[in-house]
Amino acid sequence: MAALTVAEIMDPDAVTIGPDADVESAIRLMRSTDVPGVPVVNEGGRCVGIVTEADLVIRDEQGDLHLPHYIELFGGIIYLEPLRRFEERLRKAFAARVEDLMTADPDTIESTATVREAAKLIAGSGHNRLPVVEHGRFVGLVTRVDVLDALAHQD
Repeated sequence: MAALTVAEIMDPDAVTIGPDADVESAIRLMRSTDVPGVPVVNEGGRCVGIVTEADLVIRDEQGDLHLPHYIELFGGIIYLEPLRRFEERLRKAFAARVEDLMTADPDTIESTATVREAAKLIAGSGHNRLPVVEHGRFVGLVTRVDVLDALAHQD
């Protein structure tokens, strides 16, 4: 018996959103479809990102967007933590478009990959869903539950 492929268990009709859509549209889409994450697909059909419920929340110990710690030295400012992290949080906090909010370049899996390969990628990455691609173009979505169900019924 041939190994089951991702193409055989994926959802080929998974909802997607474009990078230029506004954030409110992404929230409405996730609410109406009851999915915690949506692949971001550009006009060329490429999966350029994923937006999840986690992207909609600013994660911080204090729950606010504080400035990075710094010291003043010789008339200049030296930041004591990377500005990149602050800039990323600031960009997401004021995001108007999905492109500003999404996690870019998400892990993807080819439709020809085996279910076992998908299981390894999901387990290793900690993701609950993976966009499925063929030659870089989005063709569907496979979830952790899809993979577990296929593995349980494969043997």
